[in-house]
Amino acid sequence: MISSWRRKRASRGAGGDGGNKRKLSELIVPNHFRCPISLELMKDPVTLSTGITYDRETIEKWIEAGNVTCPMTNQVLKSLEPIPNHTIRRMIQDWCVDNRSHGVERIPTPRIPINSDEVGTLLERLSMVRSPNECRDLVAKVSEAMKESERNRRCIIGNGAGNTLSLVFQSFSDSEGETVISLLEDIMSLLTSVTPLEQQAQENLKSPKSLERLVWFLIKGGLSGRRNAVMILKELVLSSKDEGKLIDSLLTIKGAMEGLVKLIKEPICPASTKASLIVIYHMITSTHNSLSKSIIIGKFIDMSLVSLVLDILVDAEKSICEKALGVLDGLCQSDKGRDAAYNQALAVPVVVKKILRVSDLATEFSVSILWRLCQNEDREDGGVLVEALQVGAFQKLLLVLQVGWNINDRIKEKVTKILKLLNLYRGKVECIESMDFKDLKRPF
Repeated sequence: MISSWRRKRASRGAGGDGGNKRKLSELIVPNHFRCPISLELMKDPVTLSTGITYDRETIEKWIEAGNVTCPMTNQVLKSLEPIPNHTIRRMIQDWCVDNRSHGVERIPTPRIPINSDEVGTLLERLSMVRSPNECRDLVAKVSEAMKESERNRRCIIGNGAGNTLSLVFQSFSDSEGETVISLLEDIMSLLTSVTPLEQQAQENLKSPKSLERLVWFLIKGGLSGRRNAVMILKELVLSSKDEGKLIDSLLTIKGAMEGLVKLIKEPICPASTKASLIVIYHMITSTHNSLSKSIIIGKFIDMSLVSLVLDILVDAEKSICEKALGVLDGLCQSDKGRDAAYNQALAVPVVVKKILRVSDLATEFSVSILWRLCQNEDREDGGVLVEALQVGAFQKLLLVLQVGWNINDRIKEKVTKILKLLNLYRGKVECIESMDFKDLKRPF
């Protein structure tokens, strides 16, 4: 009896599931509700100038790929702006409601994306307004539209939002007041999301009063203000055609160097730390005058940058580690920088540890730092040379020559020279960290 009841119950359950599956399989989506490209049910039907209706997502991908014809008719499109087909959309929604018993969910009513004409009008108004309050309202509208969809963001960027926003930032940079500061903060936040910046936008932001305001935010701004300011400075430094001129302008602004170091000493987020390290690196390396370079490095040393960078290197992730090593390598170009490194107990152990453990770039920077320290060592007891041997530098450098197939010849030459210097003190006690050789990939 029990087994018979179980068989009947199982058969009823199987019959119920099968019925639902049959219902789903029997449900046929009308052809005019399907996108001709994806053959899926359209969620946001739009019609082209040829009269053919597609799903917005698929047809926009088609147009963004550079196509100017209708996929179905192959006719040249008179306009690349698709028009929402509200009639078909309502029919699809009604069909979804009628078939909800089959598990079909009603498609939501999509928000109409912003078009180029609307963006152009909005940006034109923004460039002409002189009231901070009105300007802030327009900036808020731009921000809201960008957050609605990726399509809106691309449309706004493509219509020159970066140029307009940077121009407004420049025009209000020398103004004061809480409203102005809030406006400039909003603009900076938008500028970080419209990168890479166009040439005109860069020129607007590289003007003296724009740079001074960015540095002001770097020093006195809140967390978001400091973060956005350094992100913009990084973008300018990396994309500038005349990097040396930009760096010179930054160096003449009081507090610029202190603001960058503060972001390393009091980190906000990994992105701001990376950006700060990049700008500092270019400040150190882009100056060709050796006297000016020594002065710049000296100022950074006085701000305890060497110890700050070494603290970062202890447990930094790959990207930050590479940039921190680059900065340390730049600092060690001067006598003052090397003296500061000699006085740091972490310097040699950390640098040696990064060889062959992070990336090829990190290895190159580490070898370069070690070379600068070793070749200038003149203490009778061997100083940094003995210390390097004690933390296993000799064995790791040999491995660089053997398995560092992506290391360039210039670095390998430095490795050879360091090994020759270390060999003079091989009689000293060595201590090798076996963990440094764990999981090492060999080419054979």
